This record gives sequence, C-alpha cells and structure tokens, in this order.
Amino acid sequence: MRAVIADGAGGPEVLSVAELPDPEAGPGEVVLQVAAAGLNRADLLQRQGFYPPPPGASDIIGMECSGTVAAVGEGVTEWSVGDEACALLSAGGYAERVAVPAGQLMPVPAGVDLVTAAALPEVAATVWSNVFMVAGLKPHETLLVHGGAGGIGTFAIQLAHQLGAKVLTTAGTPEKRAACAALGADVTIDYREQDFVEVVKESTDGHGADVILDNMGAKYLDRNIDALATEGRLVIIGMQGGTKAELDINKLLRKRGAVIATTLRSRPTAEKSAICASVVEHVWPLVAEGLVQPVVHGTMPLAEVAAAHALMESGAHSGKILLTL
Repeated sequence: MRAVIADGAGGPEVLSVAELPDPEAGPGEVVLQVAAAGLNRADLLQRQGFYPPPPGASDIIGMECSGTVAAVGEGVTEWSVGDEACALLSAGGYAERVAVPAGQLMPVPAGVDLVTAAALPEVAATVWSNVFMVAGLKPHETLLVHGGAGGIGTFAIQLAHQLGAKVLTTAGTPEKRAACAALGADVTIDYREQDFVEVVKESTDGHGADVILDNMGAKYLDRNIDALATEGRLVIIGMQGGTKAELDINKLLRKRGAVIATTLRSRPTAEKSAICASVVEHVWPLVAEGLVQPVVHGTMPLAEVAAAHALMESGAHSGKILLTL
C-alpha cells in the first residue's frame, strides 16, 4: 500500500509517500480501504517528534479516516466487507489501508459523502466527549470556544448551538469571525484586538463562561480562569500556547472551578469505543438532519501531504483539511 513516511523529525519536507506492507485485521479489528484522511494539529506535533503514537500503534501519522471495509478480523460481527465507515484512529490514517478496532468505526451519517466523512471522527469525538460527556454543558449555559474557525471549533460551535447553549468564540480575522457567526456563534471575538475576558464578561452580564474549550494551554491558563463562571469548567485539549504556566489556585477556589485536561488518542480502546457509540447515538442524528455539518477547507491528494501540513501550520485554513486516496 501507499503510505506517508517521515524521514526523521522536522518540517513538512520530511514527509513523503512510500510503499509499505498492507495491514492485516487482528481479532476484533477491521481493515479499511481508505478514501480520505483528516489532518489534525496532533499530526504536526508527531511529525516534529513531540507526540509519538501510543505503544503498539502504527508509526504512520493519521488519527481519523473514512473508507470501505476491506477485511474483518476474528470476532467482528457488526461490520462486513463493503460497508462504508469513518474511523477514530490511534495512528495509521495517512495510508491506503488501516487496521482499526471495530468499536472505533462509525457509520457514515446520512447525507454525508464518503470523502467528507473523514472530517468527522476526531472532531465529533473530541467535542462530544469533552464539552458534553466530561464538562456537562447544559442548554442555556455559555460555552467559550478558542480557535472557532478550526476543525474542532467549527464543530463545537454548531453542536453547542443546536443543543441550546450560548456560544462565544475567538478567531483571528474578520473572515473567520464571520464564518463562526454563520455556524451559530452568538459572539465572535478578535483575539488579536480584543481582550476575550472582557468580552465574555460583557456578553454574559458578568456571569462568565460555564465551559471553556481551550486548545492553547499554558498561554491562556490564567485568563481562562478569569473568564470562567462560578462552578465553571475549563477543558484543555491542546498545547499550541505552551505546556507550563502558573495557576492561581486561590482564584480557582473562589470560583469553585474545575480545570480538566484530556487527550483522546491514548485512551484505551474500550473508552474510545464507548465515545464513538455515544457520538453515533447523540451527534449523528443532528448531522443526518443537516443541523451540524463537517466544515472542510479543502482536499489534497496523498502525494501533497507536505503541502497540506504547511497549510495547516500557516493557519490560513478554516475547517478541516483532508488527504484523498
């Protein structure tokens, strides 16, 4: 099969396509013939040498894909050869074939084509598990989403809006802010020119954000605590702004707040399978109705993987970037 390999750690130029052995379906696994793979910020970190795959996982980059079932392993009864699916992966997506635990496959939602479905697994599982399963966002509460124009952000805005929350988001350009508003954001914040803490307080009559979904990490930690409502929940899912910061515990205590840091990739298969099942139950109906949609910036062939990584690093995109096979 054709698959992306990395010639050491470094910039996008270390990526190329080579011929590798096809994976085989082990017990409880399915092999997908990949139609498309989604790019994620974690992919950039892995390429740079900062985020290795979990033990036992493939060295091939790629945490989500869509495709057609090509083989099923022993004990798999819920999937058959020829079924179309999208999958949440630990690794291996940038390839023509990938082996994945059967529980991490999800049917392609009605009305979504097979290639576009590759934009769904990681964002849907991340948003649903963190904002709703962990942070417990309720209707009429306020959600602040950092980086609203990205893949995670565009999905979080739509899902929270459809489920009755007030949504505030940060974005870096007028075009991206307009795109966020079109998806359902009630308030958009220019993080280059505005203080998001002040805007959050003004927009909520001083209440603050009940839940904050943060991809920045250290850089925003203190200000996120300032923006939290009493009994608010800050969920950190990224480290774009660094990994180490000072936390004012007294400030957090006064708000009776919670700081939660999660990662999806390294969770046990059983946990990821449970998240996928919950996504299919609660999120896929909204996608099938067209109320929540994957936002795709564009597609690029697998051979242009280096250019796709460069585009993601530039920040010029809105929504997901997909590699097609």
